[in-house]
Amino acid sequence: MASTFRKSWRGEQWLNSLKNIDYSNRGMLGSLKEFNDTYASPIEQLNDHETAEKLKKVTSPFLMRRLKSDKTIISDLPDKMEIDSFAHLTREQAGLYETTLKKAMEEIEGIKHSDQKSLFVRQGLVLQMILALKQICNHPAQFLKNGHLDAAHSGKLDLLFNKLDSIIESNEKVLIFSQFAEMGNLLRHFITERYREEPLNYHGGCTLNQCKEVVDRFMTNHADKVFVLSLKAAGTGLNLTAASHVIHYNLWWNPAVESHATDRAYRIGKKNKVMVHRFITKNTLEEKINVMIQQKKNLTKMSVATSENWIGNLSNKELRDIFSL
Repeated sequence: MASTFRKSWRGEQWLNSLKNIDYSNRGMLGSLKEFNDTYASPIEQLNDHETAEKLKKVTSPFLMRRLKSDKTIISDLPDKMEIDSFAHLTREQAGLYETTLKKAMEEIEGIKHSDQKSLFVRQGLVLQMILALKQICNHPAQFLKNGHLDAAHSGKLDLLFNKLDSIIESNEKVLIFSQFAEMGNLLRHFITERYREEPLNYHGGCTLNQCKEVVDRFMTNHADKVFVLSLKAAGTGLNLTAASHVIHYNLWWNPAVESHATDRAYRIGKKNKVMVHRFITKNTLEEKINVMIQQKKNLTKMSVATSENWIGNLSNKELRDIFSL
């Protein structure tokens, strides 16, 4: 059954623990047909909360899950507050977004065959479109590679500066995560340009000594308030409890990855509450896909498969509904 979950959930996965249950207690959840009829279809197609609760009750005796939010386990960990913060496309971003989307959808809709090779090509085009549109939402220069580094061309940068102005004025510290190492470099440039002080930076190219140095500086030096990090390189393992704020400049649409990154600041030993700011560009793919994921996550506690691969299987109509401004 473990190998069939992805087929049943259109690219989404149940928690890995359900796979382990089927492996160690073969047949407990029934055959694939029984599982689909009893649980999968009612939950996915009918949003049946009662059935979702039933599945959790059936599996809970076999699961050991310790949450930081459980005060019976960790009584002195402060609160974590998550806020969806919305940016708006600038005129430059909106025009580039529309042009790029139109060209990409023409290529995708031009694929008429449904053989394996054509489907593979189509999924690749969808993922390329996602990458391009996310880069445009970050800043046009990340997509165009033209070196035109004007902060006024990005609505997200305006939102970021509003947050940083308040955080720095309050003498607090912040972690800024981006999925893209290239965007991390752009953020360093724009933040240095505005505040006349270069932020700390951690990415996949850092050596162990460099990593230790920037982490120690952030944790001990009062003057180092802003830390820009690559989500993939710094999403696990680091202890950065000096931060009171975490900003996800762009989302990877994987709740587990996002949570692991946030936990660099929200760890045992933390004394003050952590504010988590999730940056989302209004009326774009970022807002629409985030709504889809949050609805699924809230209902069934499923985690979306790593990265955006699952989106490549959507129909042309679904793609237009999601990506159009």
